[in-house]
Amino acid sequence: MAQTKSHSRSSLDRFSPVNLKPVQDDAWSNIFKPPPNETAEEKRERIARQQEAQRVSREIDEGILESKKLLDKKKKAIKVLLLGQAESGKSTMLRNFQLAFCPTYFHGEALIWKTIIQLNLIGSVKKLLSIVEDELEISGPRSRSPTGSTSSSLSDNHRRTRMRLLPLLSMETNLTRQLLPEHYDPLRTPEICVRAGSGWKTVLEKVTLERRALPTGQRRPMTNDGRSKDDPTLVLAASKNDIISLWEDESVREVLRRRGVRLEDSPGFFLNDTARIATVDYEPTEEHIVRARLRTFGVEEHRFLQESNGSEWYIYDVGGSRCMRPQWVPYFDDVQAIIFLAPLSFNQVLEEDRQVNRLEDSIYLWKEVCANPLLARANIILFLNKMDILQKTLAAGIKVATYVPSFGSTPNDVENVTKYFKEKFRAYHKRLSPRPRTFFCHETSAIDTKATQAVLAGVRDGILRHHLEELNVI
Repeated sequence: MAQTKSHSRSSLDRFSPVNLKPVQDDAWSNIFKPPPNETAEEKRERIARQQEAQRVSREIDEGILESKKLLDKKKKAIKVLLLGQAESGKSTMLRNFQLAFCPTYFHGEALIWKTIIQLNLIGSVKKLLSIVEDELEISGPRSRSPTGSTSSSLSDNHRRTRMRLLPLLSMETNLTRQLLPEHYDPLRTPEICVRAGSGWKTVLEKVTLERRALPTGQRRPMTNDGRSKDDPTLVLAASKNDIISLWEDESVREVLRRRGVRLEDSPGFFLNDTARIATVDYEPTEEHIVRARLRTFGVEEHRFLQESNGSEWYIYDVGGSRCMRPQWVPYFDDVQAIIFLAPLSFNQVLEEDRQVNRLEDSIYLWKEVCANPLLARANIILFLNKMDILQKTLAAGIKVATYVPSFGSTPNDVENVTKYFKEKFRAYHKRLSPRPRTFFCHETSAIDTKATQAVLAGVRDGILRHHLEELNVI
């Protein structure tokens, strides 16, 4: 015991202040050591530099702390991923979510969506004019049927109407070029589209407000009410009667039927609403905003605070075309739920690959998502979307068995077709999921806002409950 105490004393003696000597080669001390023969002015400058360095250091530390708080907060938020192929209705479903749970935010963007709706209408007119032009070209004076009559019922009156509507097309091109300035090519991007994270909403709002600005200092021709003459509101209003007459013309309808073209089934279709939209005092309705079509490249993150209970949500809307699907993977981490949209478009093909059936591609994508181990703990909620289009397709006499031979002699009605494909999705969900989980499926038509909001309310409650269970709150 004595030896132990003696050893302790000798150890302390070795580290006593008497025996401590300054270390001459301490690099850290040398940094802050005043230089020899330092003047008063140099000392003030040195101290100022040290204080500035300390200030910057504190700001960095505070920034790191704030980022950590935001990250911790985001980890506690509810994260939902919208998945599905291009034109499956993801963005439409997102706007339904906004309308149902964040109506103030939804209505605050009405001005932006007004322009998109107008461009959607112009886009439909563009498709219609292209078909009319093609038909007029093949039905010239020398193009006659075996009976001796012309091969088309379109006339010079249709040609003149088309000529009067052509200014709409240049307006669409100009505005689309502003929204997508990089490498814009109207042949590659025939519809209006934007890049995620490009600030397209700010650009569109600025363009829209500029068109409404007072004429003072403006170079563009203005009307008496202060509108720019390249405002689509004015051009559409002036073209309203021509658009309606061309769309409702029985000869044009016959051409569309003969060519198998159903413009009314395409996203962003507003030709039936021309009388309301093509007016100078047009204000978009909730239904119009939900139906608006805007193609997005990339992944967009949308943050919402639900107005009823203050819960924080992050919804990721991802581009659905094949070339964009590799970008999905980073967003698979830590999501509570996936809303997977699968329209039962059994008679349609992919835009980017005309050899691939749309529904077949949806089922392939569903299998990949169900089997992904990163999503093992996430609820996958299937939306059999665009049920209104399915109903119209079947009513037109189109047989599922023609495109899906395994459907066989099953009755070709909505109930049996939906049941058949729902069971296919259910079977893959059960067989491929890494761990057992409940199969959720809803039949939706995203443009039916009231019915869709009722579905989303149930989905929201289920996601919220699952999230709270994961946090061990309930």
